[in-house]
Amino acid sequence: MIKPTIGRVVWFWDNDIHQLQPLPGIICFVHDDTNINLAVFDIYGNMQPRTSVLLYNGEGERPEGYFAEWMPYQIRQAKRDEQIHPIAAVAKVGGKVL
Repeated sequence: MIKPTIGRVVWFWDNDIHQLQPLPGIICFVHDDTNINLAVFDIYGNMQPRTSVLLYNGEGERPEGYFAEWMPYQIRQAKRDEQIHPIAAVAKVGGKVL
């Protein structure tokens, strides 16, 4: 799982408006590993705040309503990093590497 941190970019989806592609969202606040606040930019570049957004990790069915998810290249990079540094991935405690 990728830990959300302030300033990272995620994809934002809102199933209620039937988006054809995701909108960019910048993480502004992290409640926990699956709950974040975002600054979401619409197709015209206008910013909309979104609070308490579910950060979907790709497991199970996609959520209804609105949610955020990591971009495919971020997921690939995280998997690659775990392969390169498997001990560090296992040794994480409280978000810190031992």
